[in-house]
Amino acid sequence: MALSFSDIVEEARLSARAMLDYGEHFFNPTVRLGVTGLSRAGKTVFITALIHGLTRGGRFPIFEPFATGRIAQARLEPQPDDAVPRFDYENHVRTLIEERRWPNSTVDISELRLVIDYQRQNGADRTLTLDIVDYPGEWLLDLPLLNKSYEQWSGESLALSRERLRAPLATEWHAYLATLNAGNRENEQAALTAARLFTDYLRACRDERFAMSLLPPGRFLMPGNLAGSPALTFAPLELPTDGVAPDGSLWAMMRRRYEAYKDVVVRPFFRDHFSRLDRQVVLVDALAAFNAGPEALQDLEAALAGILDCFRIGRSTLFSNLFRPRIDRILFAATKADHLHHSSHDRLEAVLRRTVARAAARAEYAGTEIDVVALAAVRATREAQVQRGREKLPSILGTPAANATAGNEAFDGETEVATFSGDLPTDPEQLFRGEGAFRGLSSAPAEKTDFRFLRFRPPLLEKEGADGPVLPHIRLDRALQFLIGDKLQ
Repeated sequence: MALSFSDIVEEARLSARAMLDYGEHFFNPTVRLGVTGLSRAGKTVFITALIHGLTRGGRFPIFEPFATGRIAQARLEPQPDDAVPRFDYENHVRTLIEERRWPNSTVDISELRLVIDYQRQNGADRTLTLDIVDYPGEWLLDLPLLNKSYEQWSGESLALSRERLRAPLATEWHAYLATLNAGNRENEQAALTAARLFTDYLRACRDERFAMSLLPPGRFLMPGNLAGSPALTFAPLELPTDGVAPDGSLWAMMRRRYEAYKDVVVRPFFRDHFSRLDRQVVLVDALAAFNAGPEALQDLEAALAGILDCFRIGRSTLFSNLFRPRIDRILFAATKADHLHHSSHDRLEAVLRRTVARAAARAEYAGTEIDVVALAAVRATREAQVQRGREKLPSILGTPAANATAGNEAFDGETEVATFSGDLPTDPEQLFRGEGAFRGLSSAPAEKTDFRFLRFRPPLLEKEGADGPVLPHIRLDRALQFLIGDKLQ
């Protein structure tokens, strides 16, 4: 596709910023680590646990420089970007440990700088700066819009909304859409109503019963200070297959606002943050997709493929660092592994590996290293064997959150319970097949689904020394080894 003048200008800006970053990092080696994931994947908990473990002495036997004592200390320093909110690490730790609540979900971009003093394997003392950039995964799904016209996006969104599970959720929006004529004169109230009903449909798709992942534009579900602005007041329309938008028409109005959304929201995010990342973590709440059924898992597969298509991937070289930075390592992590017995962790990884297989093949061909791991950044449960008749079931023990339910049973948030969520299939394909292969929340009552995962509270921890308790985890050290282990050799 030929580059437009605006694209050439944007590339020049990116190259200039890359050269500036390269100069700053030449004498101070820095890794910019992006952490993202779709709604409720656990981004905030992951970053909090990572920082807490490195600064407070966590248990990381797989993270070689930490386990062998080559890391002297890790400390927080002021972040480099003055216009980006600071990741609220201290309050998130307090929420996890003292209040035993999970921190609020990510709704905006934030950043934190961690400086690691370490000894190289040859004995030389060095420092690595780790800039952690936290941003909602929904924003990432907006990046493909940069290469789509309003007409393309509108047609794709309408086709998606007519699929089997989505169509009932879009009934009210579709009914209103049928009353609109794209060629009629622009109408502010029509645009407001269409945008509101379209947003209601996107929000319904995100409900746990359906757990859909393909939900752009991402800011419709987390508008922030743009709420009510024209840049967020548009929606798909039924459009003719050919022709152009008449001047002053509703069609022209929607297209103008769609382009404004790209200019005001999407391009600045790509230019100022996304294009500067060196490495990336994509957190995936695969259990939510299991709960919802095969359609949700297929939707997740498409979303992750779209996410990988957005990355500027490839082997990092001097030229790329100077002019076109690339992400050379991507970790896909299935979170909440503590909701399953360890005997199913390998199967959870296998399902996620199957989910990203097609997209990952392209990334690996370009020279980007890909890894997949099942983890729990903060482990909320422990394992046990529960006797049921003559059979012993591998179960997990934890304290369900207040008002959590399983079938007809509700929990008070204080009582610990044992639960058996079932075994994942040895063949991941069983979870991707259609009718008859798997019963999810979207097609069966909660008590009759094949899997049903409770929401557990963070664990009750005992204070260990002056620095406070260590947060338990599952394979967070393996994630660290892959993401920055090579930078600390």
